Amino acid sequence: MRPLATLFFVVAAVLLLAPGWSGEERLKLPETPARILARPILLDPGAPSRRQVGALTFLNGVELTSPDRAFGGFSALLARGDAFMLLNDGGNVARFRLGPNGRVSEPSFAPLPAGPGTGWTKQQRDGEALAFDPHTGRLWIAFERANAIWRYGPDLRSAERAVRPVAMSHWRRNGGAEAMARLADGRFLVIAEERTRGPGREALLFTGDPTDGREPLRFRYLPPDGFDPSDATQLPDGRVLVLNRWWGPPLRFRSALTVLDAGAMRPGAVIKGREIARIAPPLQTENFEGVAATLDQGRTVIWLLSDAGTPRFERTLLLRFGLD
Repeated sequence: MRPLATLFFVVAAVLLLAPGWSGEERLKLPETPARILARPILLDPGAPSRRQVGALTFLNGVELTSPDRAFGGFSALLARGDAFMLLNDGGNVARFRLGPNGRVSEPSFAPLPAGPGTGWTKQQRDGEALAFDPHTGRLWIAFERANAIWRYGPDLRSAERAVRPVAMSHWRRNGGAEAMARLADGRFLVIAEERTRGPGREALLFTGDPTDGREPLRFRYLPPDGFDPSDATQLPDGRVLVLNRWWGPPLRFRSALTVLDAGAMRPGAVIKGREIARIAPPLQTENFEGVAATLDQGRTVIWLLSDAGTPRFERTLLLRFGLD
């Protein structure tokens, strides 16, 4: 969430100087009934026929909107078939189905049942990454500012356990646990957003459920120059896909996707991912913070989700690519 910090403080300073403004006491809670609308978009608005970007083929994409003021700011994504779960950095969850015609059905909103703090402010929740166990239905959320990992029961109905790993205790509050992925063999990968000490970014590989309190092995991840990791997922072939983000003032973004060999994640290793695609102008560019991989009739499909932390200036985009 670091790219929006500068803008936030500038806007906050202006508002604090404005007479009669006392600040918002808490984040907006989602309303019911939920409404989510989807508008089809192109990969390159200036070249409607363009489909290819690196090793990805653009299949389709939508811009998601809602009249609900709690909608937006999404940092984590779970995709299962046509069902989606989006987590925003205020602890609110949006669920829906997206049909082949690009229409949203079965939308619903809900707050997390528990987490760091009360969830009234971004600083108290700030969920940045989401992991899922398809066998048990359990979910894990990485909270950046708390540098904590919480485990939840199926469908996020209840919180089961939480931990603040010692290995994450020195990570920066606004640059800590940004990317997390559960691997098919039960291991968990967590990557820090910002550099702390040493080359690249600190990465942790837990041999099992991180809330069990086990000590992870440590290695370093080298993102593309100028980029920070913003999410990760495992591909069906076993490789790990990392979404990386570059930003520049006032609100300019680029994204790079890199793949890692899961077998190379060993103690003390320094791993530079192989870049497979870069999303930059004139393509659709936003603050992409969520990535997921699914299989569709044997083809690997990559989903990208943008944050839209400042709805007046950013958009919530959900893009679908085929991996070549």
